[in-house]
Amino acid sequence: MAVPLLQVHDLAKSFRGVQALQDYRLELGHRELIGVIGPNGAGKTTLFNVLTGVAPATRGRIVFNGQDITRATPDAICRAGIARTFQNIRLFRRLSVLDNVRIGLQAHGRNRLHEVVLRLPGFATQERRLEQQARELLDMLDLAEYAGVQADTLPYGLQRRLEIAIALATRPKLLLLDEPAAGMNPAEAEALMRLIARLHGEHELTIILIEHNMRVVMGVCQRIQVLNYGRLIAEGSPEAIQQDPRVLEAYLGVAA
Repeated sequence: MAVPLLQVHDLAKSFRGVQALQDYRLELGHRELIGVIGPNGAGKTTLFNVLTGVAPATRGRIVFNGQDITRATPDAICRAGIARTFQNIRLFRRLSVLDNVRIGLQAHGRNRLHEVVLRLPGFATQERRLEQQARELLDMLDLAEYAGVQADTLPYGLQRRLEIAIALATRPKLLLLDEPAAGMNPAEAEALMRLIARLHGEHELTIILIEHNMRVVMGVCQRIQVLNYGRLIAEGSPEAIQQDPRVLEAYLGVAA
């Protein structure tokens, strides 16, 4: 039996007595694509913050690729192979699109200080390699023509793509997407859905997707979890989730 890529046991997070997440659990296999949905304030972003070390867990255990990362720092978790995007786009806004991706690639860079200061051949070779890899990523996300453009001048939908490119530059085994379709028009959301499906299918990525756009979630996810008031209330296929009375009650406020 294959060992799960990610195992989360009884995860909890509280802020000043408020329980934002409680008794959360997950077994995620390699190359799975799952969605996490729920009303506003359900604990979805808190979940991502705990999984990536931004907010330490109050209780529980997180095992990634056989390694306990429950108390690991965000940079160590990134190096272990977990990358994420954010609800509010986070870019190096005054830098070019290409330089944004190059910075992401530096997460695994190995240049020593004296190589950088003295501009030794090893540094120059590494820089050329990083630029080539960055351009390949931009091409993969249909951003190649914008390589020299300042990041904050891109249209909103392309800024979302760039943020995904930066996350991919860290070479993740697991990609966490936090509401990537937020603020997009229907055409942009449709293009994003195709992109997520392509990244998952062609590049063997494991993905957890938080999203309010149900068309995107139902269109790409193999399995869906539903959070409400920090608790996992339902889990199953998109078809099962659409008919689950607990989910209808959480979203519509009516009992089945």
